[in-house]
Amino acid sequence: MQSKTSSKKARGGSVSALQKPLQPSEELGAVIGSRPLSRGQAVSKIWDYIRSHNLQNPENRREILADDKLRKVFGKDKVTMFEMNKHLAQHMR
Repeated sequence: MQSKTSSKKARGGSVSALQKPLQPSEELGAVIGSRPLSRGQAVSKIWDYIRSHNLQNPENRREILADDKLRKVFGKDKVTMFEMNKHLAQHMR
């Protein structure tokens, strides 16, 4: 029995919305690069940036403390990891 993904590929299936490469905005591009990425790749690169710049709140690890670059993306100084995806979606077209 074929899996769903292999049967889609056999039919020449389409790329899902989560896998479709999207162009990041100029603000987001300053953080993750300017080449088109899928949403999953963009989130992964944002987390790499957050960890490498130690931007998680040490008292509440679910909060991200924005630096100057992320403040342009998030529009505020602090967001939760759950809010982050909403803000990222506004910067991917």
